[in-house]
Amino acid sequence: MISQTSEYALRAMVFLAEHRDGLQAIPQIAEATKVPASYLSKVMQNLAKAGLVHSQRGMHGGFSLTRGNEDLTIYDIVQAVDPIQRITKCPLDLPAHAQELCALHCRLDQAAEMIENSFRETTLAALLRKPIFGAVAEKTP
Repeated sequence: MISQTSEYALRAMVFLAEHRDGLQAIPQIAEATKVPASYLSKVMQNLAKAGLVHSQRGMHGGFSLTRGNEDLTIYDIVQAVDPIQRITKCPLDLPAHAQELCALHCRLDQAAEMIENSFRETTLAALLRKPIFGAVAEKTP
């Protein structure tokens, strides 16, 4: 449904939303989110370019969110690293579908629109209402 890059970006952003008390370094984020550090570094650069995170270089450097948890949505994050692809014209370039998408591609685009709308409505704050990282559920026998 979403790319691995988007998944990694979402994990990192949720981690940062949970740890707003200072800058978080790539090794800390990578370990907690189970994302390879080298890949995470590239993802974080894209998030910084999009203005979603602040980055600070140096010995005490790291990343922090640029906005509040209520102001950042899944949509913002996904669009920053691997935008959702919408179908605006016939992927087969069929002349009969030049003015209007066929039923199949229309339905696929409607599904993408529903996902997009759900992502727009879901903030980091909403995700934090159910702890993700650091909380280990107790197993019962």
